[in-house]
Amino acid sequence: MKKLLLLTFLSLFLLTSCNSTIEKEAKKETFVADNYTKKEVNIVMRDGTKLHTTIYSPKDTSKEYPILMQRTPYSSAPYGDGKMKTKIGPNVHLMKELNIVVYQDVRGRWMSEGVYDNMRAYIPNKTDKQSDEVSDTYDTIDWLVKNVENNNGNVGTWGISYPGHYATISTIDAHPALKAASPQACIGDFFFDDFHHNGAFMLSYFRAISLFGTYKDTPTDSAWYSFPKMDSEDQYQFFLDKGPLKNLNEYFQYDRLDVANSEKDKNRIDDFFWKELVEHPNYDSVWQSKGIIQHLDKVPSTVATMIVGGEFDAEDLYGPLSTYKAIEKNGKDNYNTLVFGPWDHGKWSRNTVENYVGNYYFGDSISLKFQSDVETKFFNHFLKGSGDKNSGLPEAYVFDSGKKEWNSFDAWPPKNVVKEDWFLSENQELRYSNPDIKIKRKINSVPFISDIKHPVPYSEDIKTVFTPRKYMTDDQRFAARRPDVLVFETDVLTDDFTLAGNILAKLKVATTGSAADWIVKVIDVHPADAEENNDKLQDHLKMSNYHLMVRSEVLRGRFRNSFEHPEPFIPNKKTDVNITLQDVFHTFKKGHKVQVQVQSTWFPLIDLNPQTYVDNIYKADEKDFKTQTHTVFTDSSIEFSVLK
Repeated sequence: MKKLLLLTFLSLFLLTSCNSTIEKEAKKETFVADNYTKKEVNIVMRDGTKLHTTIYSPKDTSKEYPILMQRTPYSSAPYGDGKMKTKIGPNVHLMKELNIVVYQDVRGRWMSEGVYDNMRAYIPNKTDKQSDEVSDTYDTIDWLVKNVENNNGNVGTWGISYPGHYATISTIDAHPALKAASPQACIGDFFFDDFHHNGAFMLSYFRAISLFGTYKDTPTDSAWYSFPKMDSEDQYQFFLDKGPLKNLNEYFQYDRLDVANSEKDKNRIDDFFWKELVEHPNYDSVWQSKGIIQHLDKVPSTVATMIVGGEFDAEDLYGPLSTYKAIEKNGKDNYNTLVFGPWDHGKWSRNTVENYVGNYYFGDSISLKFQSDVETKFFNHFLKGSGDKNSGLPEAYVFDSGKKEWNSFDAWPPKNVVKEDWFLSENQELRYSNPDIKIKRKINSVPFISDIKHPVPYSEDIKTVFTPRKYMTDDQRFAARRPDVLVFETDVLTDDFTLAGNILAKLKVATTGSAADWIVKVIDVHPADAEENNDKLQDHLKMSNYHLMVRSEVLRGRFRNSFEHPEPFIPNKKTDVNITLQDVFHTFKKGHKVQVQVQSTWFPLIDLNPQTYVDNIYKADEKDFKTQTHTVFTDSSIEFSVLK
């Protein structure tokens, strides 16, 4: 009887808890509809183009509210009367506190008029009728503050990824009403973000190209693009079988009545973004004009900025770090702060408690605390509060991904950082060279064969991905055990070793060919007795001896001296190749080891280098691809930014 009563009580408790959860969820889903009205308008730009804009205004009209705006190429849907988003604004706190929240389809996307241009170039000295994204943002803000009822005259912008880029755009030649902007995972330059890394094409982004490059010239509320069908679950083998990049052209030929789809047109390209990539393999005027970092000297001190990035963001790592540093360099009087946390792309905006990136666990409530204690505080201070520089937030709020804890700094990189050279020594050793002690070192060479038919995979996973993410914290043991990956490692550390800032790989290399890519990875090798403390670990892995990839980067060797003017290697000639790896804040704890891996393929994260020099890799033939022997010399070093 007691057992039956206990079971009955348990059932009632679970049912009550379940009902309570459902009620909370239902309430959450209707909060926007219950507390906001939605209005869709077309705002006319200075050149006459109409941009579709959705405005969510609080039903409580007894007070004035600031405007929070996001401009996006990804749609301000849902469209139509009575159809509303269930979540608006940067986070749930700002939504529930009530703000006027605005979404706009950027020019040429979805319900907005005009023709879309991927990373549309900024025009510094516009005539009255010329427009760019800066003027579109200015004109939109001007209309909003003059026409939206109950606004307090203060505007804030935010966005993640591409919308983050538009948040950056809003700060340039900013409207006087713009008081705060938070570019998050913001694209800074397409030659270094997303589709390229230091000139190497990110082949793993192949399926995302049509999203940006399918032509459209009329407003639409439904998708006008489609994604390539790969007909394979094995991405590595799919791209290996396809061969040279030019064989991918067929995926960017769209059915159009005015173009014959015949065998002789097999190299035809209809997708304007793929065509741009193919025709502009170097950092020429096309890519240079689309970059935004070089224009951040035009951010007025009246706009407060909070740049947010993920330390393990596979998509946009260059952008937020470069954006923060450029504003910091050019705007001495600007309020400019950096938040750099243990996240992949955009994870800080999610509501999950456990914070994982791939297999690796960093702690609980990290994103939730950022939203409540940092992001909300930033916008409220500058849009509802005094708006002075005493926001209560640090200059830089950065997560130590080794110790798994937040730290506050007065500057980033921190002022108490020193540069140390660690050499890729013989016997696979990574050794610190004290500049105060002069030691004559014997220089050795370490060769390896880079087999074009058997490239090094970037992941053990057998799958296809839209854009890669989890590899940024993947266990690198699988790569360390390949003969075409060179491994250099310290002894077990007797003290903590903390890196804070960028890493510069100063390689001395040679190749039997005339072209090569160079990839450097910095890895935290965990001890054998490391505890299993997460349930997201893939079944074939153990935390024992886990090789955590802390930072990695590629440089297409032809760009070693200039991204604008590529040049071949002279076969068998020792050559300098310097690779900047983006900033880290990571403590290699006592009992761990620091490891550096060097390789020349990373497939299919990046495309295959033919390893013989051609003017344009996108147009290379099968015959251009050749296996070569590469050599790394032991006077190569890694310059670490070490926190003292």
